[in-house]
Amino acid sequence: MNPVLVRNVNIGEGMPKICVPIVGKTREEILKTAKEILNVPADIVEWRADWFESVLEVHKTVALSKELREILGDMPILFTFRTKVEGGEKELSAKPYAMLNKMMIAGGYIDLVDVEVFTVKDDTHAIIEMAHKNGIKVVGSNHDFAKTPDKDEIVRRLCYMQEIGVDIAKIAVMPQNTKDVLTLLEATEEVASQYAQCPIATMSMSKMGAVSRMVGETFGSAITFGALEKASAPGQIPVRELKSILEIMHIEP
Repeated sequence: MNPVLVRNVNIGEGMPKICVPIVGKTREEILKTAKEILNVPADIVEWRADWFESVLEVHKTVALSKELREILGDMPILFTFRTKVEGGEKELSAKPYAMLNKMMIAGGYIDLVDVEVFTVKDDTHAIIEMAHKNGIKVVGSNHDFAKTPDKDEIVRRLCYMQEIGVDIAKIAVMPQNTKDVLTLLEATEEVASQYAQCPIATMSMSKMGAVSRMVGETFGSAITFGALEKASAPGQIPVRELKSILEIMHIEP
């Protein structure tokens, strides 16, 4: 597996990197949260732009990404519009979704872009190609809020993301029981040890799956998501507590 360097953050080496989401609805809320993130042990900021009330007025979204860059300095910014079908706040069909992401890539203020590879489908390759031409890394993602697929299916999805050229492959699933959490961890270990050419990020959601957010280094997940105040997904752990847990779990070389 080849680590991915984004600014000064080496994803895929050492402890899982902590990504903290911004989920504000207004410009003021978003900028306030960005300033607060500077005071916590975050490695990456995810701007969950589907929460932003004016996100589809793309000129405002690009302008706000510039303001975020000015506040966050060298901290990597991951731009994410999570669609309703994958647990996000707004409905958006494939073509407008692709256009929004392409405009954000062209804006030049983000470092990574999240692409829902099984939702966008036909436009996935074009977004990935444009991102790479602009020096932006792609997080291929998939979210199942209803269930945990079987191990082989999780492995298949992560490997497919690699095959189409994403820089980081991410999957989040919902457990119905504790065995589902083990299924996610087993799939993570299999991909990381046998197939991974790029970093992977996996998580089992809800309180039941919270353990998966803590043991990524043991099983091979390179990014974990921690909440500042408001979580962007079920089971996220407050960022300061998460950092302490990762340090306890850290495997010395």
